[in-house]
Amino acid sequence: MRLATWNVNSIRARIDRVMAFLERHDVDVLAIQETKCRDDQFPYLLLESAGYEVAHVGHSQWNGVAIASRVGLADVEAGFDGMPGWGDPVDPEARALSAVCQGVRVVSLYVPNGRTLEDPHMAYKLDWLGRLAEYTAGRLAAAPEEALVLMGDWNIAPLDEDVWSMAYYENKTHVSEPERAAFRAVLDAGLTDLTREHTPGPGVYTYWDYTRLAFPKRRGMRIDFALGSPALAERVTHAFIDREERKGKGASDHAPVVIDLA
Repeated sequence: MRLATWNVNSIRARIDRVMAFLERHDVDVLAIQETKCRDDQFPYLLLESAGYEVAHVGHSQWNGVAIASRVGLADVEAGFDGMPGWGDPVDPEARALSAVCQGVRVVSLYVPNGRTLEDPHMAYKLDWLGRLAEYTAGRLAAAPEEALVLMGDWNIAPLDEDVWSMAYYENKTHVSEPERAAFRAVLDAGLTDLTREHTPGPGVYTYWDYTRLAFPKRRGMRIDFALGSPALAERVTHAFIDREERKGKGASDHAPVVIDLA
């Protein structure tokens, strides 16, 4: 079984690339982030014509998450228990979606960005991650045998080697200790990073800014991850980052992460 996660930075702008990626890598389940569309705008028919069932949650031109599966899509849940909202009035943003795909609970996540270290959005980001850790710990305490994977754009580079230059990111988001501690708390809830063992760094990234020739200069960040429960982690046979998908016209600024399960 092959799982993948990809922040596509607009599904409507990149649906052709998504379809080609699914076919080229023979992907069974794709967790998608930053779809940037409402549910009624999502290109369901193209994915369904290729044999995928699709669940999507999107409220506007921002955020949006989806799961496309050709091995079943059951017990779909938008959000997670305790997930905080944002805005005035407070709104539960389209940042989390889960479903059971051939016995695996797949959670597609688009973690809040934080904006700046002093912005209220950073407090929201840390609260959001804290609630996610609580949700994860609760699930695994109730069902330690569950095959669970949280995959998506975490907007955190948990290690120094996950950015091209720590000096460049000094006093910026994504690398601060509170953010890294929040990421560790999710791991400590009972999960394992499924990809790092198979794609060790340094110099291994999943995101490159569109500006300043970041991609050809290899000035990237590793912020897209798949974190799995013990029952799932023991099934992982291989993982890789499809860096080629960051190349060419119309590429997302993120590369897909792919995980193979026995």
